[in-house]
Amino acid sequence: MYDPTVARLTYRALLGRRRALILFALPALLIVIAGAVRVLTGADDQVASDVLGGFALATMVPIIGVIAGTGAIGPEIDDGSVVYLLAKPVKRPTIIFTKLIVAIAVTMVFSAIPTFVAGLILNGNGQQIAVAYTVAALVASIAYAALFLLLGTVTRHAVVFGLVYALVWEALFGSLVAGARTLSVQQWSLAVAQKVAGGDLVTSDVGLPLATVLLAGVTVAATWYAGQKLRTLTLAGEE
Repeated sequence: MYDPTVARLTYRALLGRRRALILFALPALLIVIAGAVRVLTGADDQVASDVLGGFALATMVPIIGVIAGTGAIGPEIDDGSVVYLLAKPVKRPTIIFTKLIVAIAVTMVFSAIPTFVAGLILNGNGQQIAVAYTVAALVASIAYAALFLLLGTVTRHAVVFGLVYALVWEALFGSLVAGARTLSVQQWSLAVAQKVAGGDLVTSDVGLPLATVLLAGVTVAATWYAGQKLRTLTLAGEE
């Protein structure tokens, strides 16, 4: 189910110069913000939770997910180079699964690690805040990568739709409309973080059992459907 050659090509595409700049810029900005907040406010657990929840989990993680998920396959479909990959003796579900693993790995590295470092800077992991949001970032990375990889297979405007979901639905509607929070990867991952942290600093509008089911369901469904969409792509010689 995992093809090293496909993985190597996908890593090379994702970590190219332009995407790498964005991938490094957001974590760097988080660290700078964390440092500035620590200098200005000192070690404050509530402030640490607000920064990690408001910027790291609500903004940085989904944007990195968009870059990694859509970038894992979208550009290949857009420029037609995917036909060379499909011509290889590799099953198409294997291609999707491999690209998903790469997208998850990239999203995790560029979101979870900076989140943990920022948490340590903000309050030294007081009340397990840094660990809780790091776990949330890891869990969210899986679902975001699957969702945005699917977008990359179904539309040429995957980045636009991904950013609309991440910044409008998750950040805007998720904070204003109570019902929208149930359909939010951010809230599902917060449910896991709430379990890790305990207390009242990290909260979610979705219970942990439902959040677990939704995280797993969305990841599996998005991956399966992306595989089906890739199956529908036909090579010139197959027509």
